[in-house]
Amino acid sequence: MKAFNKLKSHIMEKQADTAQVPMTQPGMGCHPPTAKDVLRYRYQHACNVGSVFILERWLTPSMFPDSAPGSSELAAVQAWIAQEGMELARQRFEKHWLEYVTDPDLEWMRDVAKCNTIRLPIGYFTLGPQFCEHTAFKKVAPVYENAWHAVQQIVSRCHARGIGVLLDLHGLPGGANTGDHSGTNSGKAELWDSSRNLSLATKAACHLIRQATTMDGVVGVQIINEADYDAKGMYTWYDKVLAEASHIDPTMPIYVSDGWILEKALAWSQGHNNAHTRSACNPVVIDTHLYWAFSDADKAKDPQTIIHEVPSRLAELDGKDGDVQARGAAQVVIGEYSCVLTEDSWANSHGVPKQDLVFQFGNAQSQRYQQRSGGSFFWTYRMDWMPGGEWGFREKSEQGAITPPISLTLHASEIASRTSGAQTQRDFKRGNTWGQHCQYWDTNFPGQYEHHRFPEGWDVGFADATAFFGMRSQAGQGVGGDKIGMLDLWVLKRLRESGQVGSAFAWEWEVGFRQGVRDFCELVGV
Repeated sequence: MKAFNKLKSHIMEKQADTAQVPMTQPGMGCHPPTAKDVLRYRYQHACNVGSVFILERWLTPSMFPDSAPGSSELAAVQAWIAQEGMELARQRFEKHWLEYVTDPDLEWMRDVAKCNTIRLPIGYFTLGPQFCEHTAFKKVAPVYENAWHAVQQIVSRCHARGIGVLLDLHGLPGGANTGDHSGTNSGKAELWDSSRNLSLATKAACHLIRQATTMDGVVGVQIINEADYDAKGMYTWYDKVLAEASHIDPTMPIYVSDGWILEKALAWSQGHNNAHTRSACNPVVIDTHLYWAFSDADKAKDPQTIIHEVPSRLAELDGKDGDVQARGAAQVVIGEYSCVLTEDSWANSHGVPKQDLVFQFGNAQSQRYQQRSGGSFFWTYRMDWMPGGEWGFREKSEQGAITPPISLTLHASEIASRTSGAQTQRDFKRGNTWGQHCQYWDTNFPGQYEHHRFPEGWDVGFADATAFFGMRSQAGQGVGGDKIGMLDLWVLKRLRESGQVGSAFAWEWEVGFRQGVRDFCELVGV
């Protein structure tokens, strides 16, 4: 009881001290989150919609005539032009762009899978004929005259249904990697050693960012997909694009590939996502892809071993995220994943039915990615051979292997009820966690603190989490409430807006903010 009274007295003294401080209230610059804020910083439960604007033969064989000599976009378009001429080929591709993903598809994503976002892969050629000059697509450029308009149509249709779009510049000039999903079958990654290709890639990325700023429903722009392993000059190019992007729209989140080395990419990104940077700088998100179906090492593993590995993925974040004031923001999404394992792995399942193991594998991934990332994008939704097996988002969602965050499954009435319940417990929760914070630091590390910053941060964090949770239902966007998913980047944004940056005790505000978010989520059960 003596300890409690001492703590209570200490808190009252801190409150009195705070009331006497003639300063602008920290957090006063933190206006309520807007719909665009929620769109960009929520947890993105998502799928890819591949082979629409950048074809892959294994997904859409119907878009390849038998005469096509390869499996890439360029192979398809060249073959159709040779077979039926430029004008009919253009009409064929435009029909595919506009009709392959239907309105019922989008409504299934929203209503059944509870998607709030899609990742839409495009190529530099999708931006229009002017970007095809001096590239392998020069002679087929007229086919892409109306391609960008088709992209705008999909973004608009998604936005009308409460679904955001990550615009993914999947194919870059020369290829950021050797795969056919870069647009050609060259088998080479010729972006990195060509000044012409790098210059065009920069122009394409900046053009895409510029266009995205005028479009409702864009959650961010991904300037590259699957950069070649630790590609030479990759970070120099990233720096160049980010410098340009900051002059176009410094608020637009920019997604980049980790080049298959997540730890290195995180360290680089924290230099950009720095609380102490004075100049405007776009928030940077690292995209990593997690598959267990391609390496010889994974082929040798049984499914149970792989399932057991899932909770250890994204360990590179440990010790990097969670302290923006000291380390900068470390933000990751899983831009591609699936439920696919090799036949070698499935053959070594020790008699457990495959469907049971697929269910466990998908559930493990869903749980882990929701815990440790800002979003996860299953590869993929649409293919000619729907529903897609272990590659199919539709099949795996309907079977319950891939599960959305519980917040996205709640009806508006439940969101309102849970929010009301949280508000009735708000003051008690605030006082309790503030008291624990003060007691911990004053007992274990006696010294001079500014503990009044903790509840100031807590208030903003709790209010922000409330706003994210209720935004969709208040906007009439159907079922579901959002959680702050890009938490490190959101904390960075709020630290800057609050006027805390530069204070020796800004860390107490950040700790309070994060606790306010946690406390709200605990109270509403998400």
